[in-house]
Amino acid sequence: MATLGLIEYDAASPEVRAVYDDIMATRKTDWINNFWKALGHDPVTLRRTWLSVKEVMAPGALDARTKEMLYLAVSSSNQCGYCIASHTAAARKAGMTDAMLAELMAVVGMANETNRFASGYQVEIDERFKVNS
Repeated sequence: MATLGLIEYDAASPEVRAVYDDIMATRKTDWINNFWKALGHDPVTLRRTWLSVKEVMAPGALDARTKEMLYLAVSSSNQCGYCIASHTAAARKAGMTDAMLAELMAVVGMANETNRFASGYQVEIDERFKVNS
């Protein structure tokens, strides 16, 4: 159960309902997932977070599947079970296959391992890798 519980649409303030309505319209769905319902306790954070997510995840240089797979990779590294489930579903809806998921998880695991080696050994960054301004 969410720490403060969930704010269902019927119990939401007009300010929260407005954000819920925008989420449903943008996502072309008829329901609000639990993440947003949990944030419904804090209308300012709900609105700010939704506007940021909506902007970042909107069509751009990266396609929807790539964005969802990146979100899934970071969520896996951060061990956020809710986000892993949510963005796996979204990535699958955007066309991610089982083979893509397996390869993504292999890359995430390898990156975590080698990142820890580089950090633990305090490896200096090669001059050729540095961005010259």
